[in-house]
Amino acid sequence: MIKMRPIRKLFPRHFAIWSSLLLICGLNLSGCQMGTTDAATRGKELFETCVPCHQQDGSGYPAVGAPNIAGMNDWYVQLQLENFRAGSRGTHFNDVEGMRMRAMSLSLPSEEDVKAVAHYVGTMPPVRHAPSVRGDPQAGKEVYAICQTCHGEYGAGNQAVAAPRIAGVDDWYVATELRKFNSGVRGSNPKDRQGRSMRAVSRGALPDDDAIRNVVAYIATLKP
Repeated sequence: MIKMRPIRKLFPRHFAIWSSLLLICGLNLSGCQMGTTDAATRGKELFETCVPCHQQDGSGYPAVGAPNIAGMNDWYVQLQLENFRAGSRGTHFNDVEGMRMRAMSLSLPSEEDVKAVAHYVGTMPPVRHAPSVRGDPQAGKEVYAICQTCHGEYGAGNQAVAAPRIAGVDDWYVATELRKFNSGVRGSNPKDRQGRSMRAVSRGALPDDDAIRNVVAYIATLKP
């Protein structure tokens, strides 16, 4: 009698690839089966696929690199989901969180679904967490003079220049993304126009990690 070896042991790499594809297809099919009563209901239903990382209330899950997104600008959520779907974000091999987010964005069946879930996120009550990044807010305030040109004096953001609200966003996440911009993990893709602009500003204004921690510490004091 011939003893069969498990398929997973024979083709470990292929097994992982097909598992990921099946996951995405499964999410797509589940999305197609959801009700479509109205955009608000649709957005709430679609958000269920985001809950494992971002939590039911959008408060985030730092252990997997998922920030609090509740109340984030809906236009910015939509823009970033579109960037993930188009491959202008979340394709760098060092961007683990981004690659995970790209896979999830591709599970949204249509552009209308992207808009619906982005709108739902924007209607969620904002969640604020206690600061966790240590820095010098006063020193950071001086650096923020450059940032406020786009993000506003109180970090409320500016849709006209695609600058999101950063006040109230988890400080550890802001610091992480600034480091990604500086290292080229984010903002180096030619298709990511806003990201490339942000990378140029970040590299010029924040030459080292101390500068990043300081400006993040100041941003944590802002209330839009």
